[in-house]
Amino acid sequence: MGEDDFGHLERLVSELDARGLHARVVRTQSGRAFVRVINPSATSLAENVTCRAQAAPSHRDWYYWWSWGERMHTAQDPAGAATKVARVLAAVGE
Repeated sequence: MGEDDFGHLERLVSELDARGLHARVVRTQSGRAFVRVINPSATSLAENVTCRAQAAPSHRDWYYWWSWGERMHTAQDPAGAATKVARVLAAVGE
């Protein structure tokens, strides 16, 4: 894992915390990292978000990815990604 994706994960954690979600960067034994996000109002609502580059024709763009492997949002906009995660993890009535 490069420092670049770790920085993107840390910025996402800050944005998620600002939205009232519990988030932290978790590093696996293999060295890969992801953000573990939990809605404190409904702890069964949780998600693991990764960050990795996807090669474009002329450069590499960094993206946040859902746990099921779908690209979620550009890593250049952690606030936008946090908004999507908050919407998915919102409990009924929130």
